[in-house]
Amino acid sequence: MYLSETHVQVRDMARQFANEVVRPLAEELDREERFPAEVYDQMGALGLFGIGVPEEMGGPGFDTVTYALVMEELSRGYASVADQCGLVELLSTLLVTYGSDAQRAEWLPGLLSGKLKGAYCLTEAEAGTDVSGIRTSAVRDGEGWVLNGGKIWIHNAPVADVGFVLARTDPEAGHRGMSIFIVDFHRDGVSRGPKEHKMGQRASQVGALNFDDVRLPAETLLGVEGRGFHMMMSALDKGRVGIAALAVGIAQAGLEAAVDYAQQRKQFKKPISEFQGVQWLLADIAKDVEAARLLVHNAAWKIDSGADATRYCSMAKCFAGDMAVARTADAVQVFGGSGYIRGFEVERLYRDAKICQIYEGTNQIQRMIIARELLSKGAAA
Repeated sequence: MYLSETHVQVRDMARQFANEVVRPLAEELDREERFPAEVYDQMGALGLFGIGVPEEMGGPGFDTVTYALVMEELSRGYASVADQCGLVELLSTLLVTYGSDAQRAEWLPGLLSGKLKGAYCLTEAEAGTDVSGIRTSAVRDGEGWVLNGGKIWIHNAPVADVGFVLARTDPEAGHRGMSIFIVDFHRDGVSRGPKEHKMGQRASQVGALNFDDVRLPAETLLGVEGRGFHMMMSALDKGRVGIAALAVGIAQAGLEAAVDYAQQRKQFKKPISEFQGVQWLLADIAKDVEAARLLVHNAAWKIDSGADATRYCSMAKCFAGDMAVARTADAVQVFGGSGYIRGFEVERLYRDAKICQIYEGTNQIQRMIIARELLSKGAAA
């Protein structure tokens, strides 16, 4: 077994938390679209936020494989909760890699404890997949900056305390003219749109943000001016591993539900698990979940070993996202008419899976990245 004793211990702890705390709340959270602050307080206390943050900075200092294991187990309980873990991992990675000592001291403790709610603010109406289209701007004003613009579909926007905002600081410099600012959302000029009502992952709240002459001190700039695009992109390999692991967790939950139901549901005086057609559905779900899991762990290992991981992260995210949609559909099929009814777990899992093909770079973009990597670096593994 390639997992270490530490990997197994953390995985089992996350699994127990998902089984005892997360999963029992999933149906209610989906129905009410509620932000489960009490769950995140518990996760912060257990060290399930900022998994890769070094110990000397207040985190547990675990590797990317551990992060993938935690994301899968939390998602197996409810994907919205795993999504929050992934968001904190992304923000803390930016702080650890590019933040100043003062920025880390100000923001890391609150993010890791779950007391501060963060947001990763990139997407705009004309800039989703094409980040070069962002129009939010930050203009120098004395020693500080003035921020104007808006973002859409931002995770945690309705509830966030702080956002890492990508803005254009040099209109003529293309990708090299963007910078990241750490914006306290309680500043004058920051406003929020209403919470959006989503198909799935409904307790993971998204919405719009507007910035109207928001004055920012010089120390809110993260890292180097003009390197914001590259800094954001540098975190995406790990982010894609996280989303891929989340997709695996959704599909694993679907597999477990389908196997249990097939053994209980009777037709023609015997369990439907005895019918070959149902057995093949279960087998197809199981083999693809395991294949996706191995792709995820391989990509995570590549990151941890310092290898060029980009193609492997895109492969994992693309395959796992497509797999989760297709195989939760199969889980619904095993349930028959019941699987189409609200209140049955597989109905929610099918809705939760769809976004895995879209966020953190659509799966069409992942295919473009994989092809680009192959054509520029060769097909050898």
